[in-house]
Amino acid sequence: MNRPLLLSFAAATLFFAGCYSEPVYAPPPPPAPNFGAQLPPLVQLADSNGFRAGSDDGARDAYYHAGYAPRRDRKYRDAPGYDYRLGPIPPYVDAFRRAYLRGYNSSYYGR
Repeated sequence: MNRPLLLSFAAATLFFAGCYSEPVYAPPPPPAPNFGAQLPPLVQLADSNGFRAGSDDGARDAYYHAGYAPRRDRKYRDAPGYDYRLGPIPPYVDAFRRAYLRGYNSSYYGR
C-alpha cells in the first residue's frame, strides 16, 4: 500500500474516533409546585386585600383619567389589613404589593 495513503487513512481514523461520544441525557426538570393549595393564610389574606385595593384604585384612576401611578397610592405604601396573628409583616407587605399591582393593572387597563 502507498505510504502517504496509509498515513492519511490512519490520521482520518484517529480524528473521527476521537469525535465519537455517547449521548448525554439530562434528567427532566422537577414539576412546578402547586402554589394554589399551599399558600399560607398570611399570603392568602395579603393577596385578597392587595388585589381588591389595587382593583379599586386602578378603576378610579382610569375613570378619572388620573394617569397610571399605582405606587403613589397610600394603600400600596401602607398595605392595610395585616393581622399579626398570622405571621410577620414583611411577607404580608410583599404579597400585598404584588397583588395590588396585579389588581391595579387589571382594572386600569380593563383586563
